[in-house]
Amino acid sequence: MATSNAQHSVNSSYREKLIEHLFISEMLKLSWIKHDCMLEVSKPEVDNAGYDVLMEVGSVIRHIQLKASFRNSKTSKQNINFRLSEKPAGCVIWIIFDKNTLAFESFLWYGSDPNMPLTGLLEARVAKHTKGDSTGLKKERANIRVLSKRKFDKVDCIDGLFYRLFG
Repeated sequence: MATSNAQHSVNSSYREKLIEHLFISEMLKLSWIKHDCMLEVSKPEVDNAGYDVLMEVGSVIRHIQLKASFRNSKTSKQNINFRLSEKPAGCVIWIIFDKNTLAFESFLWYGSDPNMPLTGLLEARVAKHTKGDSTGLKKERANIRVLSKRKFDKVDCIDGLFYRLFG
């Protein structure tokens, strides 16, 4: 049975968590198969520092903000929390998945080499609130930056993503 567009929007929080768990599962599975179970995973209690999950292999620690959209989605940009650039090696992983099966098809990567800080967010456009105030003015969101899809590098497989993250 095909998943409807309504299900994706009505249950977007459910889908977001499901994609996150699938991503963590795939990374742990890869660590099990190829990297001697060296991957450690942590989650923040509060979502105000710009990352959804923290992953560590050896001395490399990654603060990761996850984004997701289904293949052929019209999404052309993402809002990124500026505080991610304050972390030692923050990065953004944009997961492209099949709308019906939720299978991962590819990844879009925005980040630096392992143990290097995230750069480029300071120059990115400041996001605005989606709703205006009482006068209709859409105020800036000082800690949120807008990154277009073209700023991301395509990574075809989870193995390539693991390498980008941890070398």
